[in-house]
Amino acid sequence: MNDLVKRLSDGKRQVQANRPETKAITLKERIEIGYLHILFKETGTELGIKLDSKNCDFTGCDFEKGSGTAHFEGGVKLNYENVKCVADIDLNSLEGEGYLEPIEEEQYNEIVGNG
Repeated sequence: MNDLVKRLSDGKRQVQANRPETKAITLKERIEIGYLHILFKETGTELGIKLDSKNCDFTGCDFEKGSGTAHFEGGVKLNYENVKCVADIDLNSLEGEGYLEPIEEEQYNEIVGNG
């Protein structure tokens, strides 16, 4: 396993949803597109995540007011390895905790729509 993948898979890390802006309403627009950028603050690693909508949870989230915690899951390749990114983001600060989970090619293809 790649060192960076291993490091980001070993427990929860501080993350931020930060593109294109750090606003909850912009985050909602990214959700509707199905694609989100997550920054792992410790390493400076920013990943473009293809959201797995069936495993995301926005119950109790108010994007207009910027309140609640959103749960994201999605697929991405990092250093040629298939991983799932799991993150819980506070809508007020757009920061939270997240981690990577190595996944098989089949699960990756299912998430990103290649299967």
